Amino acid sequence: MPLYLSRFSYTPQTWARLISHPEDRAKAAQAYIESVGGKLHGFWYAFGTHDGYNLWEAPDNVSMAAVALAISGGGALSSFETTVLLTVDETLDALRRVEQVQYRAPGLQQ
Repeated sequence: MPLYLSRFSYTPQTWARLISHPEDRAKAAQAYIESVGGKLHGFWYAFGTHDGYNLWEAPDNVSMAAVALAISGGGALSSFETTVLLTVDETLDALRRVEQVQYRAPGLQQ
């Protein structure tokens, strides 16, 4: 199954609610991804641009998109970004297929 890395930030109101009522949100994240047949591999909070990171496994992009849309639409986050992760083998396969693409830079004649 594909892996996905999500970066999120809470709204100030969400942080205020968590301060008042601390809660392990990893359990909620786990339930969300399991509802589409996936698995949560990790949930971390962080300093910096984003408040936290999740590593998910989902059956396909549509399943992960459903989870991302549900979370994003909930109003607790100020940002939520998800990146599809490629294995080394998938990247090597892509590198081998590059010649099939026959890319031409804009403005250059063939």
